[in-house]
Amino acid sequence: MLTSVYSIPLQHHLTIDLRSNLLQGSLPIPPNSTRYFLISQNNLTEEIPPSICNLTSLIMLDLARNNLKGEIPQCLGNISGLEVLDMHNKKLSGNIPTIFSNGSSLRSLNLHGNKLEGKIRRSLANCEDLQVLALGDNHLIDTFPMWLGTLPKLQVLSLRSNTLHGSIQPPRIETIFPELQIIDLSYNAFSGNLPTSLFQHLKAMRTIDSSMEAPRYRGDTYYQDSITVTTKGFMREIVRILYLYTVIDLSSNKFGGQIPSIMGDLIAVHTLNLSHNGLQGHIPQSFGDLSSVESLDLSGNQISGEIPQQLVSLTSLSFLNLSHNHLQGCIPQGPQFHTFESNSYESNDGLRGFPVSKSCGDARVLDTNDTVSELDDEENDSEFLSDFWKAALMGYGSGLCIGLSVMYFMISRGNPRWLARIIVEMEHKIMTGRRKNQRRKKNCRRRNM
Repeated sequence: MLTSVYSIPLQHHLTIDLRSNLLQGSLPIPPNSTRYFLISQNNLTEEIPPSICNLTSLIMLDLARNNLKGEIPQCLGNISGLEVLDMHNKKLSGNIPTIFSNGSSLRSLNLHGNKLEGKIRRSLANCEDLQVLALGDNHLIDTFPMWLGTLPKLQVLSLRSNTLHGSIQPPRIETIFPELQIIDLSYNAFSGNLPTSLFQHLKAMRTIDSSMEAPRYRGDTYYQDSITVTTKGFMREIVRILYLYTVIDLSSNKFGGQIPSIMGDLIAVHTLNLSHNGLQGHIPQSFGDLSSVESLDLSGNQISGEIPQQLVSLTSLSFLNLSHNHLQGCIPQGPQFHTFESNSYESNDGLRGFPVSKSCGDARVLDTNDTVSELDDEENDSEFLSDFWKAALMGYGSGLCIGLSVMYFMISRGNPRWLARIIVEMEHKIMTGRRKNQRRKKNCRRRNM
């Protein structure tokens, strides 16, 4: 709950940790011998004084989450021993420091969430130990910095929410981004086809290495890297587990063409987001090889064809969004697919099956059963009519023979009046029976009404 440090003696201390207090006013400047200066999550205002560059022994400088404004002192790039420079989520303007000298020890540069303009400085290529570069949520205007691929240790590259544009050109060198695990280019204006040549080089995403360790700095007990990513439909800040998490987020750009099947080789990817672009063609069957993927978002494109049956094998998949495309056919059925709701497939008029409609298999069985039932009914009706007519003919023939015999007997006896009396009695019985049947039908109708 500290509001001021003027009464605290800061001299002769190599480490000064004042994070998460209520410090106000301008940034206090510690003695030049300070190595670790952490003062994030306070209410500091005003500009960063240039005298901060006098701290030539600095290894860590954490000024994140304050209300500091103005420009970043350019001279900070000249502190050769500086390993961590964190100024994210502030109101800083101007440009990224233009000079990072050869032999720089910088391993983590986090300037996320400011108002920085201009281009990504090529002098960052001098920082051969750089592992984390977070420049997202700024106003940078540039093309994709393929030259960053020469950094042999770069694990995290976040350039989201800027004004980066153009197509991603094929690299001119054989090995690029060998250790890259998180690449976030979302919410920019990149165009052209997805960079197949880039995916071919992402070595760390093509193998699952259980021995991977977190970025380490001298004195890293005091500091842990953090990055904001979108996964499973939500924005999340990932802390400490950067080395365990693998992300490709190219969403909300202007990419077109087909999805390269080579992306199925990136078996270490946990989150793959290609949503809200202009992608066409089919979902590659090779996506069934993404054994580690937990979140797959292809929504808001122009993808057509059927959902590959191979995706059923993705046992780690817990979030799937294929909505707003032109997919058709049967939705694959499997343990993971039974957990997805209908909004994962909405605005795909050609899709059918669970959960958007009755399953395709049941529909086929139902149709077959209906057909068989109709055929059985027709066969039963045919058999009934055949038996009926056989019985009728037999009864007619037998009756005719008996009737003729009786008539012959009566006529031969010379008593036709008795025959007439029998006929009248038979007519009376027939008429009486008809009347009884009519009365029964009328009573039934009344009861039903």
